[in-house]
Amino acid sequence: MKNLMLLAPEIAIAAAGLIILFTGVFMSSRTKNVLGYLATLGVLAALVLTVQSFGTEATMFYGTVSIDALSQFFKLVFLAVALVVSIASIKYNENSDHTEEFYSLVLFATLGMMVVASSNDFILLFCAFELASFATYALAGFEKQNPKSLEGAMKYFMMGAVSSALMLFGISFVYGATGTTSIPMIAENVSLLAENPIGLVAVVLLIAGFGFKMALVPFHMWAPDTYQGSPSVVSSLLAAGSKKMGFVAAFRVFILALAALQPDWQFAFTILAVVTMTFGNVVAVSQTSVKRMLAYSSLAQAGYIAMAFVVMTPMALTGGIFYTLAHAFMKGGAFIAAGAVVWMITTQRTGDLQVPDHLDNFRGLGKRMPLVALCMTVFVFALAGIPLTSGFMAKLVLFSSAIQAGMTWLAVIAILNSALSLFYYARLVRYMYFLPPEGKKIGLPFPYAAALLLATAGVFAMGFWPEPFLQWAMEAAKVLI
Repeated sequence: MKNLMLLAPEIAIAAAGLIILFTGVFMSSRTKNVLGYLATLGVLAALVLTVQSFGTEATMFYGTVSIDALSQFFKLVFLAVALVVSIASIKYNENSDHTEEFYSLVLFATLGMMVVASSNDFILLFCAFELASFATYALAGFEKQNPKSLEGAMKYFMMGAVSSALMLFGISFVYGATGTTSIPMIAENVSLLAENPIGLVAVVLLIAGFGFKMALVPFHMWAPDTYQGSPSVVSSLLAAGSKKMGFVAAFRVFILALAALQPDWQFAFTILAVVTMTFGNVVAVSQTSVKRMLAYSSLAQAGYIAMAFVVMTPMALTGGIFYTLAHAFMKGGAFIAAGAVVWMITTQRTGDLQVPDHLDNFRGLGKRMPLVALCMTVFVFALAGIPLTSGFMAKLVLFSSAIQAGMTWLAVIAILNSALSLFYYARLVRYMYFLPPEGKKIGLPFPYAAALLLATAGVFAMGFWPEPFLQWAMEAAKVLI
């Protein structure tokens, strides 16, 4: 029973999801609004339980589940994103007939991500991936009357099916060479894989499978259309949460299980990191859809985090892990802000209704929705790495680690990409504050305001007071060293 309490956060999320699903069936559209508050309370409870369990180390279920600093940190990331999303979704699902379905899917997706973070066995890892993936496939196409939502969901599902097959194929090769699916046991017998030509094939397949989850180029094809077509609250969950699921799994698999094959996968990640950050920033410059711009920006951010696999020092791993939490607040909040603008355009019937997140719809946002404009400014400047924000601290640690490791060229490429990103972020700020508004001022619904303020608080907390977050990230990195 004592060990089972270590899974209290997962139990809280699963219980909340089931309660919402089964009670929502018997409720009317108006009374279903309370389900959003119930989901938020469930996530808050899981968040408190996770923070309380920091510092605990244990393995469960015959070593398939590992409770350690790495899993706890990423649970914190996933729950922080789920909290912001669940709060903002209260307005999105207002008087909807499908509220219980939406929140259940969000909670089950979060549950899958949390199990991935604790997975110490390939079979459990794959099953948890699929739980999170199937829930997010449905969420991406939740707006059944929106062709873009259905198109994005279909692309996401098709690419996700291929990536799952590649991942499973790679796992089968690892199992065939080592005779086990346990990550610690594979680490002990990885020489069998390193001496076998099939080891290189396994690395290629696993990189392709995880590359899709992390949205690294060229495995990113689904991301821009899915992020743009999905409801903005779902885009926030995908970009800020689901992507980190791929990173925590890759940390365990490549750094812990496949350490003997490091020269092979490290070279691959070097290419992927440079290409991804450069491609994402270059293409983002030409986007007129804000959500699509944020999608390509998210690719670039994934490229920065992937630098941790290239540098592979304790400082680099700490920076990469710290970056995942910083990115969760920055990107999650930015998509919520875009969602608030989409809500404004669709309810006021002004601007470009065909593309409600078009850049022109952000004209004069500083006067129409001052809080949204202010928060969006904070998020995009944090993403660019402006000082006193979480993005600056994350880039400072990560880029400095590359310089200290003698990879100055990699740090220069990353810094140049950050400078390029400032162009399209500043362009958005110019539209919000320096162009005349095309409509009257409108009040911001409380759920959107609360979600935006929460994300903004996270950005500034990590920027002004990074020590505790860096300490947590350092403890998580020690699991990998």
